[in-house]
Amino acid sequence: MGCPDAELSVVVLSDAQIQEVNRDYLAKDRPTNVISFAMQEGEGAGLNPEVLGDVLISADTAERDAQEAGVTFESELYFLLLHGILHLLGYDHERGTEEDARIMEAKEREVFAILQQEFLAA
Repeated sequence: MGCPDAELSVVVLSDAQIQEVNRDYLAKDRPTNVISFAMQEGEGAGLNPEVLGDVLISADTAERDAQEAGVTFESELYFLLLHGILHLLGYDHERGTEEDARIMEAKEREVFAILQQEFLAA
């Protein structure tokens, strides 16, 4: 995806923990599946170009979503990590246009298909 030397942190949390982050930083008092904090946006953008940011994933929500979708927990974690990384790279399905959402979804499908072939098929 064009960032071979990039760094990011990944944190797996409970619903209660991610709800606290969601409330304190995004003013949404509910759990969610994934939150990304980009280091290449805002005031400090560009200070350390190798650091993309943080991806926080709720294991509880991921487990429920995996069961609902009929996929493995591992597969859902990979998908949420990919989703979070795409946000760090500037893709946005929430604040952008419908076209932005389509572009992000297409990139998710493209990259996730590769992940499934390489890592999840075993």
